[in-house]
Amino acid sequence: MPNERPTDPGEQMIAEIESDARETAGATGRERLDPRVLAALRTVRRHAFVPNASNRAAWLNRPLPIGHGQTISQPFIVALMTDLLDIVPGHKVLEVGTGSGYQAAVLAELGARVFSLEVIAALAESARTALADAGYGRVRLSTGDGAAGWKEEAPFDRVIVTAAAPAIPPALIEQLRAGGRMIIPVGEAGGYQVLVLLEKRPTGEVARRTILPVAFVPLTGTR
Repeated sequence: MPNERPTDPGEQMIAEIESDARETAGATGRERLDPRVLAALRTVRRHAFVPNASNRAAWLNRPLPIGHGQTISQPFIVALMTDLLDIVPGHKVLEVGTGSGYQAAVLAELGARVFSLEVIAALAESARTALADAGYGRVRLSTGDGAAGWKEEAPFDRVIVTAAAPAIPPALIEQLRAGGRMIIPVGEAGGYQVLVLLEKRPTGEVARRTILPVAFVPLTGTR
């Protein structure tokens, strides 16, 4: 039957991501996501990064709790944010907000060199274990204030922030290479938030484009 839903939970998740992409194309400008991004989401086993969830529940196209008041993002949002970065193999990527490690694994699967920051030490350690067990031990992890970035490893070709900041941290813009891209949710915790795409021009000027409304946990730290 042509309208029959996939029985494999991973394929059902991908089908829902593709449907969401079509429905939001007017805002995102991307009716179809890069096949490489979808292949990465097929390859990275989401259930390996969701504690205490059944295999099928882990593949639902929705955010899920991972402890410490944090969540693993909805797969469509993971796919969209990754797609908007236009990752190519070898890109040096800073991720702010390691969380479960799932987004870092997707980036690594695309061939990026991933440097990921997590402010909650217990989450950083569990993500380190999950990434190593899943074959992504090459991801570099550090515990610290994400708003400060990772100055010692800058500049970065791409920056992805997986928690909402009330304003874009200046340090992250400074650490973005000229010609680079940043994707970040901006807004107050529990209030209106939007996903913002930044492109840093060779002159150092930054162009910003609002993509669509989102809901993320707040970016926390000393800044």
